[in-house]
Amino acid sequence: QGDKLWGGRFSGSTDPVMEMFSASITYDQRLSEVDIRGSMAYAKALEKAGILSKPELEKILSGLEKISEEWSKGTFVVKQSDEDIHTANERRLKELIGDIAGKLHTGRSRNDQVVTDLKLLMKNSLSVISTHLLQLIKTLVERAAKEIDVILPGYTHLQKAQPVRWSQFLLSHAVALTRDSERLGEMKKRMNVLPLGSGALAGNPLEIDRELLRSELDFASISLNSMDAVSERDFVVEFLSLATLLMIHLSKMAEDLILYSTSEFGFLTLSDTYCTGSSLMPQKKNPDSLELIRSKAGRVFGRLAAILMVLKGLPSTYNKDLQEDKEAVFDVIDTLNAVLQVATGVISTLQINKGNMEKALSPEILSSDLALYLVRKGMPFRQAHIASRKAVHLAETKGIPINNLSPDDLKSISPLFGSDVSQVFNVVNSVEQYRAMGGTAKSSVTAQIEQLRELLKKLKEQA
Repeated sequence: QGDKLWGGRFSGSTDPVMEMFSASITYDQRLSEVDIRGSMAYAKALEKAGILSKPELEKILSGLEKISEEWSKGTFVVKQSDEDIHTANERRLKELIGDIAGKLHTGRSRNDQVVTDLKLLMKNSLSVISTHLLQLIKTLVERAAKEIDVILPGYTHLQKAQPVRWSQFLLSHAVALTRDSERLGEMKKRMNVLPLGSGALAGNPLEIDRELLRSELDFASISLNSMDAVSERDFVVEFLSLATLLMIHLSKMAEDLILYSTSEFGFLTLSDTYCTGSSLMPQKKNPDSLELIRSKAGRVFGRLAAILMVLKGLPSTYNKDLQEDKEAVFDVIDTLNAVLQVATGVISTLQINKGNMEKALSPEILSSDLALYLVRKGMPFRQAHIASRKAVHLAETKGIPINNLSPDDLKSISPLFGSDVSQVFNVVNSVEQYRAMGGTAKSSVTAQIEQLRELLKKLKEQA
């Protein structure tokens, strides 16, 4: 057990199966650079506290820089005795500079070390995710601006409901994603608290300057309580939670686009770049990109559910169970980065089929407009709604579109129907009614686009 950071207390060797079961080096080596960065900061704090001399500090920093170079070049050799990234880096440091390397861990525990590493990695990763997310939002907004005059059926319960602008549809997804972007920014602020210097659980006994550590590692503040600092994974849960909600939004968008791209709808054509074919049916063009985005929502939610179950039964401070946090975080970071880039590619390259959208705008979709016509004539809405339903039923009974009902047919339902009722059966007139803020009229959609452009500028500054 002498090679272990915890060696000396135990006699005999660890069961090889237990070695493999307990080790995390296969995945936490992803923390190599941030682990070195944290060690460099801690070495400086040790020198200030009088634990390291100036020459010892320089030797340690030089050794850590050499290890960093090995990791970046892919020449670092992981050994079987390296149970985690902290062990691996310290073992290599000792090989390079000798026993002075043993001073680096003075007063520090892997408990405060690993949570610091994870936060450092996540701070960098969240910035990248934010950039990809903002690019997707921008792609949706600019496409909405370009194709603002395109109108298609809007759906509720997957049934035609009211005509809307294609831009209104695109912006509905963009707006949801802006909330995800805002949550990312808020989470980055909340997690920006330094845990290093908390030791195993009781704190640091060497009067380490935690303000120096905070400054070196670019944290906004210092953890208030050492017992909480080494065990809290609120930032992990919060990240996985907001990632789950983001993926739900992307899954909904993917489902909409999958439906609209089918031959049954025919509203859009996906680029071949983001589709595959069938090994059996030559005619098939499968929206694999969108189907995978939809499926990844389940994967991300699974990671959230798993870590919540891990945390639920833990007593205070650090427990080995917390080793499960890293694979969840790494997987979700990679998933979000891939999904956001693919989604942006899909949105930017799809082609809309305007003709099919127009064909789908059947007269019945304007039935609610018929009720509004009567409302504007002074009829209470509830009565107008009943009258409109009677018109729909009469048209169905006669086997004709609702706009082919004669003036006498309509007057038999209500004397308020006049010759001007024909203006109701016009989809442009229909969408232009919804001029109130947030509606699908051109002026309202244009205002949404401008507001989102301004919001994107603010979110970009926070990313």
